[in-house]
Amino acid sequence: MSRPRSLSAVLASVAGAALVGFLVSGVPARGDAATALAHPAKITKWWRPPADVRALLSQISPANLQQADSTLVGFGTRHTLSSQTDPVRGIGAAAQWIFSQLQQIAATSGGSMTVQQQAFVQPVSPRIPVPTIITNIIATLQGTDSTASDRIYVVGAHYDDRVTDVLDFTSDAPGADEDGSGVAAMLELARVMASHPAKATIVFAAFAGEEQGLFGSAFSAAQLAAAGAKVQACLNMDTIGSPLGDNGVSERHTINVFAEGVPTAATPSDVAILQAAGGENDGFARQLARYIKETGENGATDMDVNLVWRRDAILHASDQVSFLAQRFPAVRFTEPNENFNHIDQNVQVQNGVQFGDLLQFVDFNYLARVTRVVGSSVAALANSPRAPSNTRMIITPPPGFHGSNNTVLHWDANPESDVVGYEVVLRDSTDPLWTNALQVGNVTQDTITVPDPVNTQFGVRAIDSQGHRSPVSYAVPSS
Repeated sequence: MSRPRSLSAVLASVAGAALVGFLVSGVPARGDAATALAHPAKITKWWRPPADVRALLSQISPANLQQADSTLVGFGTRHTLSSQTDPVRGIGAAAQWIFSQLQQIAATSGGSMTVQQQAFVQPVSPRIPVPTIITNIIATLQGTDSTASDRIYVVGAHYDDRVTDVLDFTSDAPGADEDGSGVAAMLELARVMASHPAKATIVFAAFAGEEQGLFGSAFSAAQLAAAGAKVQACLNMDTIGSPLGDNGVSERHTINVFAEGVPTAATPSDVAILQAAGGENDGFARQLARYIKETGENGATDMDVNLVWRRDAILHASDQVSFLAQRFPAVRFTEPNENFNHIDQNVQVQNGVQFGDLLQFVDFNYLARVTRVVGSSVAALANSPRAPSNTRMIITPPPGFHGSNNTVLHWDANPESDVVGYEVVLRDSTDPLWTNALQVGNVTQDTITVPDPVNTQFGVRAIDSQGHRSPVSYAVPSS
């Protein structure tokens, strides 16, 4: 006998049935909700940037982005091993300029933003021939809600650059796209958001040492982890300034988002749970990426978010990996078609072809649209609830049963003061995005009955009084 295989088809096939779940024996009764799934809702896009967010996004200026990127290029080289003391050339001059820019931006925040230089000495390593000072520049925009401000969202980019030889710190290295574009976007987002703090805390970061081994971001992420910081996301912008690749393809309204599957910091126990549940596509980074697609695609950005189910480009790593290593959700934004004549190349002309990461190859209108995608998603993240914690799927069957078509979900109550309820989301195990949702009220457990639970993935997200949704918290199996 054949049967529908997709979740949507299965649910449609039972649309007239009354499917009422029952609670597993022994489950605590507080917060119980038994849910009928005869008419589940298709997920619709809930995030339409409100007027204040649209106003912020409209202020993102291609001219400002170009001016910032041009200034960064003007330092000649920003190689990690270049001069730290020359006032006009080298990474030291670039660091001081970024610091001064963020200080000026902080002055518009009414005291909500603070700026620091986070410096440390990196010991000798394969790409660091002598002990070298590495300096991150960090601006923190404090959240306004006491029940949400402990959450931190990092918006980062690396300001160091390189040429063909990773140890060549004397040649001109414009770094206009990698990663002057990301730093320019970070500065512009800090500028437009500084005087409009969100409920949660946003950190704007310029990392150094990326090209030499992710050293700046690794130090910063480790410091946050050691302090017990509740980093909910790192949105890393690396090489986001050109839609045109050396393949001749131009995608002017698309930005890629890399998101890993099996977590970088997964323990053997974590991997065993993912394998048992088929959750390899449901780590924190994947849920963050899905959320970015939900909140980054809208009329205010005029962009499509293309999700790439990889941690980064093949055999590559950028600063999001440092945050993943600390078990923080993190993704990388990058242009869909890179031109490898321009990335990590000496400035030269060969056979009539211009090489080098030059300003002329950055499309600042495209960069502005990408910046709006990041801004739209950050605004949604920082003004919506956090993902519910400790979300689990209770798999112990009732006494006398070997199994059940009922799925019992538990999660911890959110601490945010404006959370009014929760939503269970579902999808077929092979669907890339969540497809169906059911609001279950302000409870901390629910029993879901679906005809084909072994082919269904479950998650939970919180809803606030404005209808804002949190990222999804995947339900891991628990007895």
